[in-house]
Amino acid sequence: MNLLTSLLAGLLFGMGLAISGMVDPARVTGFLDLAGNWDPSLGFVMGGALLVFTPGYLLLVKPRRLSLLGNPIAVVPKPVLDRRLIGGSALFGIGWGLVGICPGPALSLISSGQPMILLFIAAMVAGILLVDKVWVRASQPRIA
Repeated sequence: MNLLTSLLAGLLFGMGLAISGMVDPARVTGFLDLAGNWDPSLGFVMGGALLVFTPGYLLLVKPRRLSLLGNPIAVVPKPVLDRRLIGGSALFGIGWGLVGICPGPALSLISSGQPMILLFIAAMVAGILLVDKVWVRASQPRIA
């Protein structure tokens, strides 16, 4: 049941991204280009999503201790603003601004078969593996 729920939620999310145009790199870069030919349409998409999400979250999700499937809802600790968080956020934003593709829409666009999308996803996976295998392991203390 958990897998089916996750699949349906992912499909709904992907369809929402596609229908709203958030998977179109030209539209995304137009939204991020504040100094040029700015396209505010994605701001309306995000605002509309918040209008739908916020009441549902406050009324249905936040007061719950268990998910709809009976699993405990984990309490997420407040993030620590350190160099890793700020640096990672900056890299994410720079990459998003350069190509206009965010990981969620990129995964939604896999079926398009566009070489640019496949290259983006390969680079994203390589970056994740590089950080996991090199950066994180190098920064962990070694037991002698």
